[in-house]
Amino acid sequence: MRVALSRIGAALALLLTAAGCGTGGGTSVADKDTLVIGVSKDQPGLGAQQPDGGFQGFDIDVARYIAAHMEKKPKKVDFKVVQYDKRESWIQSGKVDLVISSYSITPERKTKVAFAGPYYVAHQDTLVRASDTGVKDVRNLAGRRLCAVTGSVSWQRVTVERGVPARVVKAPTYGDCMTKLIGGSLDAISTDDLILAGFAAQKGRSVRFVNAPISDERYGVGIKQDDITGCEDINKAITGMYLDGTAAQLLRKWFGATGLHLTTTVPQFEGCG
Repeated sequence: MRVALSRIGAALALLLTAAGCGTGGGTSVADKDTLVIGVSKDQPGLGAQQPDGGFQGFDIDVARYIAAHMEKKPKKVDFKVVQYDKRESWIQSGKVDLVISSYSITPERKTKVAFAGPYYVAHQDTLVRASDTGVKDVRNLAGRRLCAVTGSVSWQRVTVERGVPARVVKAPTYGDCMTKLIGGSLDAISTDDLILAGFAAQKGRSVRFVNAPISDERYGVGIKQDDITGCEDINKAITGMYLDGTAAQLLRKWFGATGLHLTTTVPQFEGCG
């Protein structure tokens, strides 16, 4: 009888181990010494690669804070540039452990990956050339050339959700959108206000905010769907970032001079279940 009970206990132990204690069987990011984090390379103020190969911006600082304040041990960070349309597949395949790249939480994306956070709630707004005074809100984009970044859903919020018949101009990145806007080959960029603020703050950019937000953009930390332990650990770090004043400090550092209203209270989390 004791032998049978012992075997049952051993079997249960194996099952618990296979279940990963809440991580779905894979290695949790909470247990890793180094985190590979997917980031943007051309979003000033959020994630921008420097001439020396390093990265800077709000997302980069948030990533470093999270890695340094996870429960088990401070993590080393290896940043890797990830394109918008590769974020889900890179998380799923393990090419990156996390994505922190102005990555809005959406129902469609949640069918493929999970999200810790959000670590900030931005709002979708529109940027036009300063000389274009005819755009007061997104309805005025009818017939105008609107940038559509591959893998982003922002332009669809204008053309699909609100039915505005804008003329879509495809681009690989928002940096390319800005080049086209300044050069006159498109008329508007509509996306998260933090992304737009970073570009608008650059010297020599004759652009203006429409200041007519149309949605909440909850920036999440992309993570594998089964890594509940890692997700909960990241949420604790994000909470600490707001409670100790670091979030407010970073927001002022990167966007304080843009005139945007910045939210410095802890966002309502998505939940890791």
